Amino acid sequence: MSVFYKLIQDNRKNSATKGYWYARAAHPNKVTTKQLADIMQSNCTVKHSDILAVLRELGDTIRLQLQDSKSVKIDNLGTFKVGLRSVSSATVKDFNVKKNIKSLHINFLPETEMDADSGRHIKVLLRGVSVRELPKNAVVAEKDEKEGGEGTEGGGTEGGEGGEQQEP
Repeated sequence: MSVFYKLIQDNRKNSATKGYWYARAAHPNKVTTKQLADIMQSNCTVKHSDILAVLRELGDTIRLQLQDSKSVKIDNLGTFKVGLRSVSSATVKDFNVKKNIKSLHINFLPETEMDADSGRHIKVLLRGVSVRELPKNAVVAEKDEKEGGEGTEGGGTEGGEGGEQQEP
C-alpha cells in the first residue's frame, strides 16, 4: 500500500519559494464506516452489524468523554483531546469565558513506537508505508492534448494552495 502525493507549485506572491514545487498528500477515495465494517468483518469473526454498532457507540462515547474534559486513548490509534483558542485578558479578574474563549477543537496525537532499526519514534499508523505519485488522469491528459495545452504537471494548480510550505 502507498500514500499518494501530487506536486503543487507555490504561486503565492511574496513567497521565498514562489515557483518551487512540493508534494502534497492526495486522497482520491474515502472509506466510510460501513466499508470499514466490511473490511473488519473479513478479518475477524465479529458480524458486520456488531462492528457497525460498536463504531457508532465509540463515536458517541468519545464525544461524551471529551466533553467531560478527559483525553481518550485508543490503542494502536492515538489520543484525542479537546483544545481551545482564547484571547488574553489583562488580569485574571477580567477573564470572561464568553469573551476570551474563541473556539474549541479536537487535538489528535497519533500513537508512536520506537523503531528498533533507527532508534526513532514512528507513528503506528504509518508503520511500513510507502509514498508514490498519484497516477495521472488519462481523461484530463487527453483533453489537454486536444486543446493544445500542456496541463499541470503532477496536479499543480493555478493560484497556489493556501500557504503551505514544503515539509522537511
